[in-house]
Amino acid sequence: MTAKFFDRLSNDLTQLLEDTTDYNVSIEIGEAPNNQNFKVHSYILQSRCPYFKNKLNETPFNDDHIKVLTIPNTNISIKLFNVIIKYIYGGIISLEKLENSTIFDLVIASNELELDELVEYLQTYLVNNGASWLRLKFAQIYRTSYQVKNLEIIRDFYNDIIAKHPNTIFESENFHSLPENALICILKQDDLQLEVLTIPNTNISIKLFNVIIKYIYGGIISLEKLENSTIFDLVIASNELELDELVEYLQTYLVNNGASWLRLKFAQIYRTSYQVKNLEIIRDFYNDIIAKHPNTIFESENFHSLPENALICILKQDDLQLEETPYIENNPYEFKLLVRGSRDGFDVKTIYNICDKVANTVIVLKVEGTGEILGGYNPLKWDNNKNQHMIAQDSFIFSLKTANLKNSILSRAVINFDWAIYNCPRDSNLFFDSALRLIGNLKTEKRCYCRDSLVYTKPIRSDEFISKCSIISEEEFFSVEEYEVFKILPRNNLK
Repeated sequence: MTAKFFDRLSNDLTQLLEDTTDYNVSIEIGEAPNNQNFKVHSYILQSRCPYFKNKLNETPFNDDHIKVLTIPNTNISIKLFNVIIKYIYGGIISLEKLENSTIFDLVIASNELELDELVEYLQTYLVNNGASWLRLKFAQIYRTSYQVKNLEIIRDFYNDIIAKHPNTIFESENFHSLPENALICILKQDDLQLEVLTIPNTNISIKLFNVIIKYIYGGIISLEKLENSTIFDLVIASNELELDELVEYLQTYLVNNGASWLRLKFAQIYRTSYQVKNLEIIRDFYNDIIAKHPNTIFESENFHSLPENALICILKQDDLQLEETPYIENNPYEFKLLVRGSRDGFDVKTIYNICDKVANTVIVLKVEGTGEILGGYNPLKWDNNKNQHMIAQDSFIFSLKTANLKNSILSRAVINFDWAIYNCPRDSNLFFDSALRLIGNLKTEKRCYCRDSLVYTKPIRSDEFISKCSIISEEEFFSVEEYEVFKILPRNNLK
């Protein structure tokens, strides 16, 4: 017979949390001056929490033989961490006095710290004890369940409601804010009973229709995070749905903000402007360029594909001059150098200091020893005063073809956009999720690494340098021989 004395064990370990004797880890939670340091023990953290096991392996002892950790996710408050650390030490958790919103924040925080057992328990508790609150917060929580991994219990709870009462969901005022993969999951349910309205133009994707529905219901539209190609697809979709005001607005936006892209796509878009009605604004934009710079059009490799009415319109222009005209033959962008390691310094904090509030930057670096050329693009502004994850749908990372790499690799952010960029000047961390992590002094510390990522699904280093688990081996860390940061600007030679 085996006797188990778990209650006493739990109590003794919890008492150890309150006794800081022989502690060797200090965890800082919160922003100064309201931050709090938790003095804890590495052997308990490593045995109970995969996140801290990985973090402690990466962190050296300071002169006082203490490992000092900071939690990058600033959403983990002191209140939440107090609950979590008691669970880690004693395996106990009390939720009776916590609001449902706080419990859900605990789910997210526990998931960030890879406490799978606690994540499962908290979800089950919410479903069993907070069902009314979950229904009230449908759009917000359901959307999060598709953006954050391991929330299957909450997601299944909502899917069951949707199958039984679909109209309560589709008639929700926040329905249009759901991500595309959530909408697809809803519509694929076998037992979903709905009156179906089909749209004949199958080129109108869920992503496009999401934007259009927001415009129809709320009269609002946000284009900052959309690529120019997506905005043009929106023009065509809106025109199909006879939304003339939106069609006009989108064309004007493209002309004012995507002129370089329109020039690059001349033959394709100009041809479409003659095949689809109501695209006069884009057509006039091209006709103005043709009048001022005709050779750029006639020398285009796709010039022959233009429809007859477009060619006639070009040749009839009174002010058409067919002399040689200067033109940017290849690259519609220019690169402004902001930072160079050998000139400005190799600490990650240097990048934040110089690039503070600067958007559309690309980082290019050469790996010490291997000669690999790696980098990443951030469309958003770096912030020297905040430590936060940034939602960046247009970000990407890359590696360029070298002697050690047969082909160049481009890896775009495809999911979990909330984690695409990690802006953390406090810890000298600059992350493109886990796919490319730049840490500390890039030249002297050898703490940078690449790991499997849920955001950027294509790795940019070869398999022997990519970590497949939470522990990074010595061979997978790298330092940087040189790096540069550029601001990307559209060329404005053609006006």
